[in-house]
Amino acid sequence: MINIARFSPFEDNVDDLLRGFFVRPMTFEGSQTPAQIRIDVKEDDKGYTVHADIPGVSKEDIHVDIDGSQVSISAEVKRRLEQKESARVLKTERFYGKASRSFALASELDAGGAQAKYADGVLELVLPKKAATSAKQLTIQ
Repeated sequence: MINIARFSPFEDNVDDLLRGFFVRPMTFEGSQTPAQIRIDVKEDDKGYTVHADIPGVSKEDIHVDIDGSQVSISAEVKRRLEQKESARVLKTERFYGKASRSFALASELDAGGAQAKYADGVLELVLPKKAATSAKQLTIQ
């Protein structure tokens, strides 16, 4: 016996078409390129390791905030104008402005033991987990 399946060309493609239609993408000021800080997060018994791609930024312009299990990364790309009098700018695609990214992790973080390192456009965060507090059982009087 042959199974006949109904085909609808709009069923899966409508979601792809409308994804982001009602949400304005975050962009750098003065550019058309969406601002994105891409991250990789790894977990082990002691904590988390986060690698964030932030190219073209000096380490003084990167800020990391830790609040409980919430991590916020913000960066500012500054425009450097180096133009000779005889040169004309035909096209510029490099962006400048501010970008930020926030995400929550499953465990509370020890902000005092956190470390950050920035090299070759990659920010590496080592975020230790806060020591779990042991539960205390109360005696009822």
